[in-house]
Amino acid sequence: MSSSTTRGGRGRRPADRRTDLRRLRAALPSGTATVVDQYERHLTSERGLSAHTVRAYVGDVVSLLAFVHGTDATGQDASEPGVEAAGVEAAGVDAAGVGTGGVDIAGADAADGGPALAGLDLEALRAWLGSQRNDGRSRTTLARRAASARTFTAWAADRGLLAVDPGLRLAAPKAHRTLPGTLRPEQAGEVMRASAAGAQQEDPVALRDHAMVELLYATGIRVSELCALDVDDVDLGNRLARVLGKGDKERMVPFGVPADTALRRWLDLGRGAVATGASGPALFLGARGGRVDPRTVRRVVHDAVESVSAADMGPHGLRHSAATHLLEGGADLRSVQELLGHATLATTQLYTHVTVERLKAIHDRTHPRAQ
Repeated sequence: MSSSTTRGGRGRRPADRRTDLRRLRAALPSGTATVVDQYERHLTSERGLSAHTVRAYVGDVVSLLAFVHGTDATGQDASEPGVEAAGVEAAGVDAAGVGTGGVDIAGADAADGGPALAGLDLEALRAWLGSQRNDGRSRTTLARRAASARTFTAWAADRGLLAVDPGLRLAAPKAHRTLPGTLRPEQAGEVMRASAAGAQQEDPVALRDHAMVELLYATGIRVSELCALDVDDVDLGNRLARVLGKGDKERMVPFGVPADTALRRWLDLGRGAVATGASGPALFLGARGGRVDPRTVRRVVHDAVESVSAADMGPHGLRHSAATHLLEGGADLRSVQELLGHATLATTQLYTHVTVERLKAIHDRTHPRAQ
């Protein structure tokens, strides 16, 4: 399946991806669709997950249930390109809409929700994952989708929509813990200097771009957190940013003098030039005066990194770089966890592998007895 690519070889997702998911969701039997709606409200209202996370979870569930009902057998979800057509036999469902285990799912559309999930058992979950493995999905993707399915079946069993929770017995391969790409400290410095040079003429957009790049690297915050910042969230006197992270958890993140300087210049010389009546309290604004969009931030970071011929990298790369440089500079793991807003220390520990790999490379290159 061909797709267009962006700079640096990054794949661009087909424009009809969400349309395909809407089509799959609309094709579900009404009772099953109602269950999906209830689950989406649970993720949004009760668990307080971000819109991006909810979209990914619901996309996985739509894929799973469409697979079980024989309308789709690929296991495509909201976080990956396209939705491909495939036969229904792999789902354990024959052409007549009857599960191979003898469960009639063609008429599984009762209003009480229980029959709407008929056929969703351990065999169906395994078949769903198996079809994706056969399609060449990575172990990381399979592990993530298995976790998503287990979250849904646990919720459904707790609500009485399933007699038992089949996800309790669902096993999946462990995801590969890949080392994140990072800039070296000197590369990061070059990126910041290039961004500052672009803002010297005091063009409002260039001032904004410089402030965003400096703040992302200085704090390690997520791109969604950066876009959500309001002017009052930044305490320039104490050089602190109040950030609302995942699960609506608030944290205070410090930043240094270069980011403070860039922010002051943006606020004093740039923001007023692009602000409109619709700008509200947003700290960073788009060209039309509204709150800046994450896609704009990603483009800005890609351009800034590319300008110094470093590896192609987006905002998450700056987050990885900030965490790695903090640890290499002597910061303890718990402090970095708090700064990044990680729910568990295990996520932060990934960065220790980066520093160890870098130390090994330095040792191999410099120590006379390394080889």
